[in-house]
Amino acid sequence: MASMFVIGIDFGNESSYIAVPRAGGIETISNDFSLRATPSCVAFSNRNRILGVAAKNQLITNLKNTIFGFKRLLGKQFDDPAIQHELRFAPYPTIRCKDGTIGVKVHYLDEEHVFTIQQITAMFFTKLKETAEAALKCEVNQCVISVPSFFDNAERQALLDAATIAGLKVLRIFNETAATALTYGIYKQDLPTPEEPPRNVIFVDCGHTSLQVSACAFNRGKLKMLASTADPQLGGRDIDIILAESFSEQFKSKYNIEPSKNPRAMLRLLGEVEKLKKQMSANSTKLPLNIECFMNDKDVHGDMKRTDMEELCAGLFERVEQTMLKCLQESKLKREEIHSIEIVGGSSRVPAIKSLIEKIFGKVPSTTLNQDEAVARGCALQCAMLCPAILVRDFSITDIQNYPIKVIYDSKTNEDLEVFPKNHPIPFAKNLTFNKRETFELKAVYAHNNKLIGRFIVNDVKPDAEGQNQTVKVKARITINGIFTVPNATLSEKQEIDDQAEPMEVSPPHPGSEDQQPSAGADSAENSTPENDVDMNKGSENGSKSAEKKERKKRSVKTIDLPVKVELVGAYSSNELNDLTEQECKMVSTDRQERDRIDARNALEEYVYELRGKLSSPDELATFVPDKEREKLCQQLDEIENWLYEEGDDCKRQVYSDKLKSLQDFGEPIKKRKLEFEVQPQLLEEFSSTLQLTQKAVDQYNAGIESYSHLEKNEVQRVQESTNSAFRWVEEIRNKLNTASRHQNLHITADQIKSEKNKFEQEVTKVFQKPKPQPPPAPPQEPSQEEASKSGSEAKSESGNASQLPNGDEKIDA
Repeated sequence: MASMFVIGIDFGNESSYIAVPRAGGIETISNDFSLRATPSCVAFSNRNRILGVAAKNQLITNLKNTIFGFKRLLGKQFDDPAIQHELRFAPYPTIRCKDGTIGVKVHYLDEEHVFTIQQITAMFFTKLKETAEAALKCEVNQCVISVPSFFDNAERQALLDAATIAGLKVLRIFNETAATALTYGIYKQDLPTPEEPPRNVIFVDCGHTSLQVSACAFNRGKLKMLASTADPQLGGRDIDIILAESFSEQFKSKYNIEPSKNPRAMLRLLGEVEKLKKQMSANSTKLPLNIECFMNDKDVHGDMKRTDMEELCAGLFERVEQTMLKCLQESKLKREEIHSIEIVGGSSRVPAIKSLIEKIFGKVPSTTLNQDEAVARGCALQCAMLCPAILVRDFSITDIQNYPIKVIYDSKTNEDLEVFPKNHPIPFAKNLTFNKRETFELKAVYAHNNKLIGRFIVNDVKPDAEGQNQTVKVKARITINGIFTVPNATLSEKQEIDDQAEPMEVSPPHPGSEDQQPSAGADSAENSTPENDVDMNKGSENGSKSAEKKERKKRSVKTIDLPVKVELVGAYSSNELNDLTEQECKMVSTDRQERDRIDARNALEEYVYELRGKLSSPDELATFVPDKEREKLCQQLDEIENWLYEEGDDCKRQVYSDKLKSLQDFGEPIKKRKLEFEVQPQLLEEFSSTLQLTQKAVDQYNAGIESYSHLEKNEVQRVQESTNSAFRWVEEIRNKLNTASRHQNLHITADQIKSEKNKFEQEVTKVFQKPKPQPPPAPPQEPSQEEASKSGSEAKSESGNASQLPNGDEKIDA
């Protein structure tokens, strides 16, 4: 039962998948359109939000209010050059928010609104949550969500905030590379034992907008990520763009139109070239591309073959090769040490990419994994592992940090230390030791580009009694979500007492302050993550002289927790999260009200069409209504239909409900009258059959049949009288039914006939199913003289076989 409450979400740039652990396996959930893939789209109208498949279907007609491709904008700054390049493909208006992030300007509820990317993502997560709840018939609140391995701290934190706004508790943000590896490894029964060399597998994931190549080592019951490289700007969409630009140039010279300057035309062209690309993967001949009424009411035609596509995209395929070679280099694997190559992602089936894989790794790529659902299945498996109520086989996961992280601990001199190098196992924690006498700040940045991760201010640091520095230990951690943070800091305060003095109470060391070696179980809870101590002040001699002077005194160390102010880049405060969650709840309520309004309108429209169709058919309701009344009612139905498509198109739910009720006051009595005329003859026939069977039983009693001999005569006579009365009643009702007018209600209902029949059956059953009385027991009979003499001789024969022993016992001969 608990497995019904957790889901795995593969959050994709183009479409997303939901998987759930259920019935001993993993099941991918279908949405309300019976599709496994839910487009990552959010649209807005004057009445409500439109999410998922419905948003994608109205993309062309509601272009500026339909948001898609927002995954690549999550946690990014508006002024980022890569984002400015990305926004070229966004037809919806975007603005720069006060904090430098990206805002989306839309027209919603007859007003202009600006939503952050976190809010847009939360809206889409709300849709996925509703889809899961509708499929599982229960509330869903725990999940694991996938992210590309190259997502940085700000992007991961923004995703967490979006899930919180949507009311989801994220058990883990899971790298897509690790999710794919888990899907591959957990069901393998032939993996080498921990004592044997591991099985090394390369995973190539080429999706809609990015390429990820990872190396993983498998042993029985565990996996360890060795390396992960990516090209965030290389995916199937980039191939589509190159093809679309090529066709756009052809159409410009051939038809004198410029699709690149028309967003709607460009979207249609991108959709068509994507279909063409998929056809070219299976066909090397020249393939046509035809679009009707493309621009300016012109039909366009073009063609292309696979070799042309490969020439146009040669630069992209070269980058694919470089990414694969980089992964091979960072993993330090030789080609002969690689067991197999697994490919996933919608664009990994492109023949040119498969050829590159075979060229670089020397093996034909395997397609055993589901190219679209492998990541979602891995997320569902990880969710089941993290949920204590679900039993899953033990499987250890050691993931890696994709970027090197350094900490700047002296802002004046910019002194820093690389705390977590690239490909460091996660989750992991390290204790950094400082000698400080006042509040200080640490800045965490990425070592490869100096991008700020966050600021961490350690407060309440004071000098010791002699004005010297004190030892401060700061815990730096990469959480299970791949997010760097500083959860706590402690100060070790030295105190001295005389030898004769009573020992003072010393507080215990802070949990996790002891040195531990990294373990393979990197998927354990955060409070048991491996830790290492890093002393930032090796060789310091502060306070050594005073120590020599007081060597006769005992020393004690008191550990004091220090407050740490955490300022992660792009993270919302708790108050901001509460406000945004409240806004999301209000929008969900608005959507529900609009859904109810539309359902009420559809119910009214459906009733109008149904009733009018039946009133026009002689086989339905036409003969049960007088002609004048029927014409009047049909005219009323026509008026309501016209009203629905004019001023009644945008009314409140109660208006539709009231009109439906007024129509039902006319229509339902007619339907009921027709039903009575159809059902009553059948009920009367059944009643007559029951009466005939009862009369037959009475006749058998009168004829002296033994099976009824135990019945009392007066009871049978009462049954006979009831049967005669019921026969007369049935005939009377049947005659009235045959002569009744179909325009008027019958004086008796089908329910009354059923009641009379049940009443009669109970009376008959009480009499004719009375059990027969049990016969009295027979008196015991004395044995005859012949039988007595026979039994006496048998007793004598038996006694002749026994001999008397001296002690009086009998000896029985065998």
